[in-house]
Amino acid sequence: MDSKTIRKRNLILFPLGTVGRDMIYNLVTSYLLTFVLFTRNLNAAQLSAITAIMVAARIFDALNDPVMGNIIERTRTRWGKFKPWLVIGILTTSVVIYATFNVKLQGWSFVWFFGVMYFLYSITYTMHDIAYWGMVPALSSDANTRNQLTSRATLFAGIGGVLAASLIPNFTAGDNALGGNAVTAYGLVALAVAILGPVFLAFTVFGVREQRNYLDEPAPPVSFNKIISTITGNDQLLWISLIFLLQQIGNGVVMSGIGQTYIYVEFGYKGIFFTAFQMLGMFVTAFLMIFYPAISRHVNRKKLMDILMVVGLLGYVIMLLPGLLLPKGGMAVAGLDLKFLLITLGYMLANFGQYGFYLIMMISIMNTVEYNELKHGTRDEGIVSSLRPFLTKLASALTVAIANVTYLAFHILEYTNGIAGFEQMANRGEMTSEQKADAITNLLQGVQSGQSLGLLLVMTVLPCLLMFLSYILYKRRYKLDEAEYDRICAELEARKAHA
Repeated sequence: MDSKTIRKRNLILFPLGTVGRDMIYNLVTSYLLTFVLFTRNLNAAQLSAITAIMVAARIFDALNDPVMGNIIERTRTRWGKFKPWLVIGILTTSVVIYATFNVKLQGWSFVWFFGVMYFLYSITYTMHDIAYWGMVPALSSDANTRNQLTSRATLFAGIGGVLAASLIPNFTAGDNALGGNAVTAYGLVALAVAILGPVFLAFTVFGVREQRNYLDEPAPPVSFNKIISTITGNDQLLWISLIFLLQQIGNGVVMSGIGQTYIYVEFGYKGIFFTAFQMLGMFVTAFLMIFYPAISRHVNRKKLMDILMVVGLLGYVIMLLPGLLLPKGGMAVAGLDLKFLLITLGYMLANFGQYGFYLIMMISIMNTVEYNELKHGTRDEGIVSSLRPFLTKLASALTVAIANVTYLAFHILEYTNGIAGFEQMANRGEMTSEQKADAITNLLQGVQSGQSLGLLLVMTVLPCLLMFLSYILYKRRYKLDEAEYDRICAELEARKAHA
């Protein structure tokens, strides 16, 4: 098979593989805490324990990512170093996901089971996540091809996210809940996602061909010193890691559960509201997913960040002002609450800016591979690539903590416990879905304006500040712009020609 055919095939089958993976990721990252809050009765101690488990597991997972990257670096099989971990990781992740969302335990028994499953998820998801993204530098060293691979992979990741966003809230809350209650619904959704993950990743496993020059070299030993030296010896990797972490914390706050809870307490416990809010917010990112390679050929990354920062700031302002000034249900446009429409419009703009930052930083992390090769003579794709999921998971841990502190600070737990109690009664057949809906509506009428406003402030002001900080640091500290990256690649080629 010639190189042109391989390139075309990789550009199709590599991105396709992540659709199911990102449905799993979206289910856990955006809805696991919501599943816990709205299907289990928790006291403050139990919620604090779950928070501690999620934070500890995410930190463990984050620390485990470079280790997994180092293990992948030394893997030598007839199927390469990435594909075995794709297969092992996705199959074990599916088993863990199904078990987590289908257990019937309550109270402290559930907390202990949750802890075991969450740590297992952290381990199993890392296997295929590091292997998947670690393949990108091995698929091509051409800057344009790498941009296409990255943007297409994030496009299909977005498709997986959109599918999850359209299915999960719509079929787990309100009138459309599968089985008439959230307990049954989350179990069925988890089963579907656990099947789709391996099905989609099979396209990558069986269809993609990466460069395997590393097979001619001896496998490096698993070494913590190697991990540490690779990361600390690459100043540009260190800076982009800090920048990416700040951006990911801000970007993750809305989807940590705070956004969904705010929509429910402010506009009603109906999954269709949050489905519309999230899907419209994600829909606008499709423009960047599709056109980023073309845009990157005409607008350099730092200039593009200027534009994205303005769009993101405008979005957060539009989200915040209606929440401060407009009463819910006060005005309607085409039968829809004007306040909801404006907040959703603001989120669309804010998410457009945040997603553009994410794309730029993804590529910026990968481009430190060649910088590492220039400085130290080794590419270390597995270790460098492991920093992205490492930082994403560390950010996720911090957003979980932010969300749960917010719930406790604004006394939201009394309402989530009430809803969970009604969901359990419907699951046991003790009330109809109509009775459940009426009971939840009456419960949410007791939410005070200060409580919903507190949720809104956390999901707008904090992300905006962190986005701005990441923007300033990127502009001032990250040096591998397009011209410098091309210079490095040319120097590396010259070295190889004279070797």
